[in-house]
Amino acid sequence: MDTSKTGTSIKRLAFGDGTPRKAALTSLVVGTVLVMINHGDAIISGVSPPIWKIVLTYCVPYLVTTWGAVTGKLSELKSQ
Repeated sequence: MDTSKTGTSIKRLAFGDGTPRKAALTSLVVGTVLVMINHGDAIISGVSPPIWKIVLTYCVPYLVTTWGAVTGKLSELKSQ
């Protein structure tokens, strides 16, 4: 969709209307659950998983939430 007609940029859709906050909260909850599922046994046994895996585990839900918000907003703008 051409967002120039509505005066809305992808950057504004991704970083406006509380999207980063919602994505961060989702990432915190979902990322923590995924870390415990994927690395909990290692953490409990005292082994530290590679930090990059932990970081990615939190980044994925953040990006998915942001993507969903942007595509939802674009769909809403398109129907107007």
